[in-house]
Amino acid sequence: MPFDLTALIPELKNTILRAGETVMDVYASDFEVFGKADQSPVTEADRRGEEIITEALEKLTPEIPIVGEEAKSEGKCPDISGGIFWLVDPLDGTKEFIKKGKDFTVNIGLIKDGTPIMGLVLAPAMDTLYWGIAGDGAWQAEIRDGAIVSEKQIRTRTADPEKLVIVASKSHRSPELESWLGHFPSAENVSIGSSLKLCLLATGEADLYPRLGPTCEWDTAAAHAVLLAAGGSVEVADGSPLTYAKDLKTFLNPWFLCKADHSLSTPLLAD
Repeated sequence: MPFDLTALIPELKNTILRAGETVMDVYASDFEVFGKADQSPVTEADRRGEEIITEALEKLTPEIPIVGEEAKSEGKCPDISGGIFWLVDPLDGTKEFIKKGKDFTVNIGLIKDGTPIMGLVLAPAMDTLYWGIAGDGAWQAEIRDGAIVSEKQIRTRTADPEKLVIVASKSHRSPELESWLGHFPSAENVSIGSSLKLCLLATGEADLYPRLGPTCEWDTAAAHAVLLAAGGSVEVADGSPLTYAKDLKTFLNPWFLCKADHSLSTPLLAD
């Protein structure tokens, strides 16, 4: 199924910005919080954002199936045996959203043969958009009044083992994570929510992001694509790349480690 990924970007930007505006409309309101079957929180922003993205993707690429977080939570999942599909998370960082924080994101990722090949990540409360295309590069843009006003190409940095910056989850700290961080006593630790953790590596602001806890594929796909396009990597415990469509029932990820610099030596995730 040959198609030009770069040609899709303008409409994808418009789509994710529209979804972001809807998310922010809910953010500014006295919204209600619901509970899913797995007890995770969901809001009207999740649902409305996914509706906007899904409708736009169905028109833009009708031949590519869409796996959306909210649709999947309702038991709806298309046939993705063709190897290429969209992964949509309309609101990653719902807990931060509910607390009226700013580090939540809207995410659109494209997977081909288990690998993220394109992704867009919007942080609407921070007026920042990231996107990346495999083999083409990654970019960051400033948003003002719902439109892009400036953009620049981004790239991961070479790590200095003596001055590492490690990004950790804001809402999901664990004894395993604290133990892993203990391998780097001199490193600077930065806490931030949602898929922005991977984006900090993509922009050259951080070096490592360990995830020693559960995530779903829609949580990571878009930002994973941005990080790969910017020169980084995402590895599971044995050092192999994190892949997608691993378990079509749960779409769960194993523990993983994001690196800005491939050559950086780290301890085993299970250590």
